[in-house]
Amino acid sequence: MLLKKIQENIEQVIVRKSEPIRLILIALLSRGHVLIEDVPGVGKTMLVSSLAKSLNLSFKRIQFTPDVLPSDITGFSIYNFKTGQMEFRPGMVMNQIILADEINRTSPKTQSSMLEVMEEGQVTVDGTTYKVPQPFMVLATQNPVEYIGTFPLPEAQLDRFMIKVTMGYPTKREEMHILSRFQTENPLTDLKPVASAEDISRLQELVATIKVAEPVKEYISDIVALTREHKDLSLGASPRGALYLMRASQGYALLQGRDYVIPDDVQRMTEPVLAHRLILKPEARLNQMTAERVLRSIINTLHVPVTSS
Repeated sequence: MLLKKIQENIEQVIVRKSEPIRLILIALLSRGHVLIEDVPGVGKTMLVSSLAKSLNLSFKRIQFTPDVLPSDITGFSIYNFKTGQMEFRPGMVMNQIILADEINRTSPKTQSSMLEVMEEGQVTVDGTTYKVPQPFMVLATQNPVEYIGTFPLPEAQLDRFMIKVTMGYPTKREEMHILSRFQTENPLTDLKPVASAEDISRLQELVATIKVAEPVKEYISDIVALTREHKDLSLGASPRGALYLMRASQGYALLQGRDYVIPDDVQRMTEPVLAHRLILKPEARLNQMTAERVLRSIINTLHVPVTSS
């Protein structure tokens, strides 16, 4: 299967991180974006570069710093003295795979320049709309440990990310494997593409056809509704969160080789899709409660629907 081939190709560079790779592929198939939150040096940038190279897609890394301007991202119009007309100069976002590196280090104004392109796949400059190349995906990284000189992403921005991924430290055996793999050369240099933009577009269209029965839709709605009234949460999941949970479940079903969604798909995607959308009450944080624990408790209390293919 093509998806397995893509994953195996990425794993030629990224050592034993099957779950983050799967989640990113699910987001890509579901036309979503990914927030990768982890400490420096665990392979976030390498993972995104490997993805772009495996799919033979245009790739741009944007290093977000306080001096990056919105026009650097979206592009700008400039007057051409030869023609006497305004010309559009594309910004860095006019690529298929965008790595928004350390997105919380730039100003809120620059962060907000990503909102339109993430939601609608286009940018508007001086009243003119420009479509970004397809397939299109933003993968943003941020360091959860260092807060000095950062601008935390507001809820409206976080809500644009379909899935949040963490890499985690490698085990001792995995770290030794990394040392051996990178001892003489960087395997990313010789990584060859195993798919194309046309392949990904076809798979995205296929995901949209994955069947979601009414009881499964109701199950998704029940999960989201309970986040809005949970005693430990001051903010629950939005309708966009429910929509993303359904789409991610469709992507997961395709990854499993099915053309329909089952409740187990929804359960597996609930934490990656919803956890970063929830805000805990201060007293819940003091009691060591987490968004992931809240979601697990919600799933444990809900009746699981019985569905058929």
